[in-house]
Amino acid sequence: MYGDEATIRKILTATGDTWAVVGLSTNRGRAAYGVAEVLRRFGKRVVPVHPKAETVHGERGYASLADIPFAVDVVDVFVNSDLAGAVADEAVATGARAVWFQLGVVDEAAYSRTRAAGLDMVMDRCPAIEIPRLA
Repeated sequence: MYGDEATIRKILTATGDTWAVVGLSTNRGRAAYGVAEVLRRFGKRVVPVHPKAETVHGERGYASLADIPFAVDVVDVFVNSDLAGAVADEAVATGARAVWFQLGVVDEAAYSRTRAAGLDMVMDRCPAIEIPRLA
């Protein structure tokens, strides 16, 4: 298990409310779109990060984490596992406080690097499933 109950609770309730969702686009059929809606309902500011840099849920999108001109608390990752490690490394480099890999996104080396850099991290879980339990 990559993310104990205390870490999940901390990220969802105490780490901060600005979430960059990597892989979020205007495609309503994608899981990222629905999860972003849930995060917003629970008071999170959801910043889309996608190569198209589309505006989603009224929030301007950015092509990469490095392009975001303000602090991000949590980076929520909706990319394939083979790409997720680079996103976690970028999250560390840009000063995020935590990284969350979605269900099915697993990279044990990235988890170790991210934790060693001092960030909280959850992997292979979904905040849209976890946050209602904590409310």
